[in-house]
Amino acid sequence: MAGKISADTRERLLAAAERLLLTRPYDEVSVRGICGEAGANPAAVHYHFGSKDALVAALLEDRIGPLWADRLTAVTAERGAVSEVVDAVIEPFVALAGDPVGRLHLRLLAQFVLGRHMTSWRRPWFRMDSWVGLLPELPEDESRRRWMLAFDLIITRFGGAETEERDLSGRAVASLRDFVVAGLTAPFGGKK
Repeated sequence: MAGKISADTRERLLAAAERLLLTRPYDEVSVRGICGEAGANPAAVHYHFGSKDALVAALLEDRIGPLWADRLTAVTAERGAVSEVVDAVIEPFVALAGDPVGRLHLRLLAQFVLGRHMTSWRRPWFRMDSWVGLLPELPEDESRRRWMLAFDLIITRFGGAETEERDLSGRAVASLRDFVVAGLTAPFGGKK
């Protein structure tokens, strides 16, 4: 019974954080506000997640992670081309950008990731170490750097503050895709 109550409290905290974060900037939402919205003890966020950043990471993983997981796992298991991996990353962003709640999730993702909030991600496709090996011709640090730049660009394009004003037409998305693929696959000019 205690496990069910704990799981229920965790879900209430996630839902409360989502409601607040989808209408307010990240920095304006407090742990106390989340607990109050969830009807939970003021220490509940720290008990269930450890911190506000860890709670938001769990929220993003729960809401956005399933959109990537199966396709990315399949493409990488088949040793798909970098272009296929990039397609598997970008297509869910396109779908999210076409939905009002999805756009709010993208904005939250941008605020959180581009704000460099430090946390430990649980799901593999949110951790950079899952991406580094997908560019085996590059040294690990260069692969990491390129993936970080690629994600910064994609997240900025889809989750930036003026998302509604951005050109997310098919041609614009195709250009973004081609640009990201070119950056990830460009010859390495440094020393290994």
